[in-house]
Amino acid sequence: MKRNKYHIIGVMSGTSLDGIDLAEIIYNFSEAKWNFEIITAETVPYSSFWKDELREAINYSEEKLERLDFKYTEKLSEEILKFIKKHNIPEIDAVCSHGHTILHQPEKGFTYQIGNLPKISKMLGQTVVCDFRVQDVELGGQGAPLVPIGDRLLFPEYDYCLNLGGFANCSFEKNGERIAFDICPVNIVLNNYAEKLGHNFDEGGKLAASGKVNEALLVKLNTLPFYNKKPPKSLGLEWVKEQIFPLLDASGISSEDILRTFTEHIAVQLAKQFRENASVLISGGGAYNSFLIERVNKIAQVETTIPFREIVEFKEALIFGLLGVLKLRDEVNCLASVTGAERDHASGKIFSP
Repeated sequence: MKRNKYHIIGVMSGTSLDGIDLAEIIYNFSEAKWNFEIITAETVPYSSFWKDELREAINYSEEKLERLDFKYTEKLSEEILKFIKKHNIPEIDAVCSHGHTILHQPEKGFTYQIGNLPKISKMLGQTVVCDFRVQDVELGGQGAPLVPIGDRLLFPEYDYCLNLGGFANCSFEKNGERIAFDICPVNIVLNNYAEKLGHNFDEGGKLAASGKVNEALLVKLNTLPFYNKKPPKSLGLEWVKEQIFPLLDASGISSEDILRTFTEHIAVQLAKQFRENASVLISGGGAYNSFLIERVNKIAQVETTIPFREIVEFKEALIFGLLGVLKLRDEVNCLASVTGAERDHASGKIFSP
């Protein structure tokens, strides 16, 4: 299926539980370079029912998880079909979908994304490329992050590509190899404490800005062992529940002060990653947290760029679309230098209707 042009729907659901990101994208391959155009894109917010289900699924029995996987695959199919109908999208080459991560324990050789059952292809009547992480973990990799191949191919002009979603991750070139890793939690923590104050998220970081840094808590956060580990490394909800929430909740300080302290923690961890005067492309929901970006710019001497809205909000859907295209072409979409797998490979499953 090697052509120069692909019409794709990219689908992403992240750990911050903002919703399902859907993007209609045209990819063009010419003069040995990939270009793209996002035709239309939107986020379908999760209802409180789905937020609760996805948040609690980590504790479900195997049988209950299987039922949830079935229900979520149906939910994804319905939302993708609505998106196609709403925007009168003509014939496409494939739907490329990440699904939603429930369990991520690569050190135990295990990762599980729901919404990737073969029935999604039957329900949509489309070719579907999905389940991109499992094969990498089977090859001894972290199964994450997977976005760096897209950073390399679509945004080569930046020294660093930083994504601020549920977690922060960055990617960059070093000695001819793409290096990438998860840095620290972001919205998966900030949203949790904003919700305690009656907000879905901390808009512009205003709630954090109203609080005070708790220095003792900040030291505890910055000295967590994960931050001294060398890449490849990745984070999941399990780690946040074991390492972060207990520290924050035991501090006894207000939610505003927790938000302020954790925002400072994020800024400190991000600033440590960049060399001086580097150019940094920032995407993900955290790019709109102007207080956090202000703190990063204050601590790190870098030139940050926040691109147009479609890239900020839909970069992961855009890149998972590209991962699907590369899989259809049987080309490398998963880099061993990033995940620690035994080799570069074309990851994912292809389902036909």
